[in-house]
Amino acid sequence: MASSHSSSPVPQSNSSDAFFKKEMDATKRFRPVQSLPDVCPKEPTGDASNLCDSPSLVVDQHRWTIYHSKVNLPAALNDPRLAKRESDFFTKTWGVDFVDTEVTPSFYLPQITKEHFALYQQEITPREKVHERSKNIYTPKDTFDRALLHTHGRGERGAFISFVFLFQIFMKPDFALEDSLTFNAVLPWSHFSTAGGKGNRDAASSKLLQEKLSHYLDIVEVNIAHQISLRSEAFFHAMTSQHELQDYLRKTSQAVKLLREKISKIDQVMCEGSLRVLRLSLTRNNCLKAYNKLKLMATVHQTQPTVQLLLSTSEFVGALDLIATTQEVLQQELQGIHSFRHLGSQLCELEKLIDKMMIAEFSTYARNDLNRPLEDDCQILEEERLVSLVFGLLKQRKLNFYEMYGDEMIITAKNIIKQCVVNTVSQIEEIDTEVVVKLADQMRMMNFPQWFDLLKNIFSKFTIFLKRIKATLNTIRSVVFLVLDKNQKTRDLEDTLQKNSAKDSTVDTEVAYLTHEGMFISDAFGEGDLLPVAADTTSQRNTSPNSEPCSSDSVSEPDCTTDSSSSKEQTSSSVTPGGVEMMISDDMKLTDLELVRLANNIQELLYNASDICHDRSVKFLMARAKDGFLEKLNSNEFVALSRLMEGFILDTEQICGRKSTSLRGALQSQANRFVNRFHEERKTKLSLLLDNERWKQAEVPAEFQDLVDSVSDGRISLPEKKPAATEERKPAEFLIVEGQKYATVGTVLLLIRIILEYCQCVDNIPSITTDMLTRLSDLLKYFNSRSCQLVLGAGALQVVGLKTITTKNLALSSRCLQLIVHYIPIIRAHFEARLQPKQFSMLRHFDHITKDYHDHIAEISAKLVAIMDSLFDKLLSKYEVKAPVPSACFRNICKQMAKMHEAIYDLLPEEQTQMLFLRINASYKLHLKRQLAHLNVVNDGGPLNGLVTSDVAFYTGNLQALKGLNNLDLNMAEIWEQKR
Repeated sequence: MASSHSSSPVPQSNSSDAFFKKEMDATKRFRPVQSLPDVCPKEPTGDASNLCDSPSLVVDQHRWTIYHSKVNLPAALNDPRLAKRESDFFTKTWGVDFVDTEVTPSFYLPQITKEHFALYQQEITPREKVHERSKNIYTPKDTFDRALLHTHGRGERGAFISFVFLFQIFMKPDFALEDSLTFNAVLPWSHFSTAGGKGNRDAASSKLLQEKLSHYLDIVEVNIAHQISLRSEAFFHAMTSQHELQDYLRKTSQAVKLLREKISKIDQVMCEGSLRVLRLSLTRNNCLKAYNKLKLMATVHQTQPTVQLLLSTSEFVGALDLIATTQEVLQQELQGIHSFRHLGSQLCELEKLIDKMMIAEFSTYARNDLNRPLEDDCQILEEERLVSLVFGLLKQRKLNFYEMYGDEMIITAKNIIKQCVVNTVSQIEEIDTEVVVKLADQMRMMNFPQWFDLLKNIFSKFTIFLKRIKATLNTIRSVVFLVLDKNQKTRDLEDTLQKNSAKDSTVDTEVAYLTHEGMFISDAFGEGDLLPVAADTTSQRNTSPNSEPCSSDSVSEPDCTTDSSSSKEQTSSSVTPGGVEMMISDDMKLTDLELVRLANNIQELLYNASDICHDRSVKFLMARAKDGFLEKLNSNEFVALSRLMEGFILDTEQICGRKSTSLRGALQSQANRFVNRFHEERKTKLSLLLDNERWKQAEVPAEFQDLVDSVSDGRISLPEKKPAATEERKPAEFLIVEGQKYATVGTVLLLIRIILEYCQCVDNIPSITTDMLTRLSDLLKYFNSRSCQLVLGAGALQVVGLKTITTKNLALSSRCLQLIVHYIPIIRAHFEARLQPKQFSMLRHFDHITKDYHDHIAEISAKLVAIMDSLFDKLLSKYEVKAPVPSACFRNICKQMAKMHEAIYDLLPEEQTQMLFLRINASYKLHLKRQLAHLNVVNDGGPLNGLVTSDVAFYTGNLQALKGLNNLDLNMAEIWEQKR
C-alpha cells in the first residue's frame, strides 16, 4: 500500500558525502542556496516564526534540524526489494553499509542517565507496590470481557474481543513464548481436541490454529488500515510534494557542487603556496636541527679522549665539568640515541675513577706539602693545584678530605721530632750511636745546654710547620667561602628573576599558546621575528633554575642545542687570597649549612695541628724527665726552659688563634715540681743558717746593699753581678733601707735574697704565682717561729752553744724582724699585681704574717723589760734608806741601765730605745714605790725622804746622761704615795 509511493528514487550524486554529511569547513562568504519548503508543515523544524523556511548552509550549518536525519521512515518500511521484513531495514536508499555509519551524538541533546529517573522511581515505587497488592482485589478480566460483549453488537463484539485478546497477549511488555502460560495462551492445543484419531485430531487442531492466527492477522491489518485512513490527508499531501522536493534537491546538489569548486580554486590560489612555504621552512629547520644534532653527537663522541687528556694534566675540575655537561646533553638533547646507550654508564665509571684519583692526588699533595724542608719560607706549595683539587672534591661532595690532611699532620709531627733528635745526636761526639741505639736513650745522654738547644730547634720547626699548615688551610677555607658566596649570589639572582617574572609573562603566554595549538614557533613567525623571541626565552631558561631544557623535538634556534645544554653551568671568576683566579660553576649542589660546617671543620683542623705539636712536645719532655732530669734543674735553667715553653705556647696561640692546654699543663706540672724543690732547698738552707746563727751583728756586703737599693727603686729582682773591680768595696756595718739603719745577722741578709728569688721566680714563671705565694708565706712563718724558738726560747743555747741569750741578741732579733716586716707590704704588692682578682683572697696570708711578726717584736720588747724588771726586783728588795748617798743599790741599778743602753742603742732606733727605757723606768718606779712603802718612807721632807731624793736624783741624772735619753720625761714624783 505504501510501497507504490517509493518508486521514484532520490537523485544520487557522485559523492555521497555531498548530500548527507555536514561540511565542517564551510565558510560564510558564499551566497546561501534557495530554501526548500517544509515537507511536513505540521511538524516544527526550528523557530516558531520560520516554520516554512528551508535550512541555510551558512546560518543553520551548526544547528540540528529534522533535515539532518538520515532515515526516511516510509521508504524504510516499504522496501519492495526485501523479501521479508528484517531487522536491518535501513538499506534501501543508502546502500547495505548504511547501518555501519557511526552517528555522532548531538551536542544539543543532553546525556540522559539513570540519575534523571531517580525522582520518578522514588515517586512510582510506592504506587507500584500498592498496585501489586490490589491486583487480586479488583474485578477479573473475564468480567470485563463479558461487559464488553453485552455492550456491543454480535459482529462487532467478536472482533473487539479478538482485539482485546491480542492486546492482552501479544502487546504485553514481557511477552515471551518461553513462558508456559504465554505459550498455552497463544497455542491452545487443548481447545482443538476431536473424537477422531490422533492424526485427524492433529490436522484439525493445526487448521483451527492457523485460521485463528489468520484471523488475528486480519484484525491487525484492518486496524492498520484504519489508522492510515485517519492520516490520509497528510500522507497524500506528502506524495504529491515528492516531485517538487526532488527538484529542490537537484538544485541544492548543483549549488553544493559549485561551492566546492570555488573552495577548491581558493585553496589552490591562496592556501597551497603559503602551506608549501611553511612546509619548506619546517623542513629547513628540521634539517638544521638534524645537522646540529650530528655536530653535538660528534662533540659528545670526543668526550672520553678529552677527559683523558685533562686527567693527564691533573685538570680534575675541567674533566668533571665536561662529564657533567655531557651527561646533561645525553639526558636532554641526545636521549634515545642507540649509539650512545653505554656512554652514560661509562662516564659514571670515569667519574668514580676521577674521585679516587683526586683523593690520591690530595693525599700526595698533603704529604709533599708537610714533608718539604722546614725553612723560614712559608709559601703555599703549588697553590693552583691545591685550589683545583679542593674545587674538584667539593664538586664531588667529598667533604671529608681534610681528614687525610689531619692524618698526615700527625705523621709529620712525629718525623720532625725524630729528625731533630737524629741531627743533634749526630753532632755530639760523646754519644756513641752504635752502643746506644734508641733515640730516647741517646737524648737522655745530653746535658742541659745540648738538650735545651734541641728543644729550641724543635719549637722553631713546629712554628714553621704550623705557619705552613695555616697558610694551606686558609687557602682551602677561602675556596669554601667563595663557593658559599657564589651560592648566596645565585639565590639573590633567583629572587630578582622571580620579581621580574610578571613582566615577561606576556611573551611566555604567546609562545605557550602557539605550542598548544600544535604549531612551531618558526611556523608562526618569520625568521626575523623568531630571533628576539627565542633569545628572550632562552635567556630565561638559562637563568631560571626550575625551567625545563629545550626539547629536541621542537624547532628553536640553530645554535641552541649545545648552548642550552650547558647553560645551567654558568661560571663566575673569583680570586683566592694567593692571587689564583678560579671559575666557580653553578652545579656545586652544596647547601650553606654543609659549607659552613666544612669551614668550621677546617678551622678546627688548625686547632688540632696546634694540639698535635703540643702533644708531641709533651711526650718529648716526658721522655727526658723520666730520670728526674727536669727536677734537678737549677732556677736559671728552669726559668730559661719555662720562658722557652711560654714563648712557644704564645706563638702557637697567635698562629692558630686558640689556647692549647697540653703543653701548658705539662709546664705547670713541672713548675709545681720545681716550686716544691725550690722551696724545700731554700727552706732547708734557711734552717741550716738559723741553726748555725750566733745572733751577732754581721757586716753587710756591698752586693746586699745594692740588692736592697734595687728594691727601694721599685724593682724586686736580683741585680746583675758587677765586674770584679767594683766588688772591692768594704762591707758596711749597717744595712741602709730608705735612710734607716738596720743591724742584721747574716741569716736575714740571705733571707732577703731568698725572698727576692721567690719574687723573681714569679716574674719568670707567672703560672706558679699562687704556689710561690703559699711557699713564701710558709718560709716567712718558718723564720718567725724558728727565730722565736732560738732567741726567745733560748734554743740557741743548745743548737749553737751560746752561753746565754743577751739583751743584745734580743735587740738584734727584734731589729731583724722589723726589717722583714718592712718588706712584707712590698712583697704583697708584688704578688697582688700578678694575681687574678679572684685570687686576691690569698693575700690574707701576708696580713697574718705581719701580725705574727709584730707580736714577736712585742714579745722581745717585753722580754727586755722583763729582764730589767727582775733586776729591779732583786736589787730594790734589799734597798735601805741610809748613808752613804748614792747608795750601792742605786749605783748598781744605774750601772745595769748603762749596760742595757750600751747593748741596744746601736741596734734599735732612737725612738724605740726611748720607748723601751720609758717602760723600764715605769717598772723601776713601781718597784721603788713598793719598797718605799715597805720601808715606811714618805715624802715628808724628813731625813729619810732626803736620802731617797738624793738616790733618785742620782738615778735620774745617770739615766738622762745616756745617749739619746736626755729629753726623757721620767716623772719620778710617782714613787711617793699620794696622801689621802
